[in-house]
Amino acid sequence: MIQGNDSAIMEFMLLGISEKPELQSPLFFIFLIVFILILMVNFLVIITTACDPVLSTPMYFFLRNLAFMEICYTSVTIPKMLINLILKKKTISFVGCGVQFYFFLFLGTALCYILAVMAYDRYVAICNPLQYAAFMSRKVCILLVSGCWVIGISVSLRQVALVFSMPFCGSKIINHFFCDAPPLFRLLCSGISMNKVEIVLTSILIIIIPFSLIFFSYIRIITTILRIQSVDGRSKAINTCSSHLISVSLFYGSAIFVYLRPNSSNTPGANKLLSLFYTVTPAILNPIIYSLRNHQVKGALRKLLGGKIAPQNT
Repeated sequence: MIQGNDSAIMEFMLLGISEKPELQSPLFFIFLIVFILILMVNFLVIITTACDPVLSTPMYFFLRNLAFMEICYTSVTIPKMLINLILKKKTISFVGCGVQFYFFLFLGTALCYILAVMAYDRYVAICNPLQYAAFMSRKVCILLVSGCWVIGISVSLRQVALVFSMPFCGSKIINHFFCDAPPLFRLLCSGISMNKVEIVLTSILIIIIPFSLIFFSYIRIITTILRIQSVDGRSKAINTCSSHLISVSLFYGSAIFVYLRPNSSNTPGANKLLSLFYTVTPAILNPIIYSLRNHQVKGALRKLLGGKIAPQNT
């Protein structure tokens, strides 16, 4: 058991999004609707891309996995947040906090890497189209997605073990709506330890490595697009990447701002808003972005809603 100020910590208190009593009920209904929408639109993407043979390419296989990860990712934080909004006692057990932190970090890491895998898929499709079938075979796609899950599981286990092996001192109040790294760090006993250094460095690598893969993939993609003589070909290549670039911008923009900015500007209020932005917003917008900007997905949705397609045999 972790010790702090000579007493064992059994539970934490989550302050939530807002401490104002008059906002609890409105926020509950708002986020309940948001959570239902997230489940609906992402399950719709999964079903649509799984049922239509036209959408059996690697890009849609990765999109299906992205949608499933988004469902899991938001399910780690929103249900507990909804419970806390309607209950006066907003506590979470020490073990419960560790479990929530683990799954949040695990799924967040997996999301970082699936976005990198999707960038690699676009790189191969645009820069090496003749070798696309060989490079992105079904076996390779399954291995790439499996790698995202394995990296998430392994890295997160180490991170959670490091955080919860350090002593917590003073307050048990977490000024957040879930157990995340920045608010938990504020409760740790002062002083720099090797554990803290390793946690910070690993957190940076979790974001920087996949982001670098995305960045260099798009450098090559942009270079290739500029060489395309046909206006139609260039436009098609840009449209192929635009949805993914929007997803990357939404997720990484706020995540980098939360985890990689200096501690001096690391305020709880800003962290809450940014955490909402990169946990909730992409989960709602990604299915809409990929649907509205993709004629094949829109066509498959129309057929699905009209009952004209049946599930594929896999």
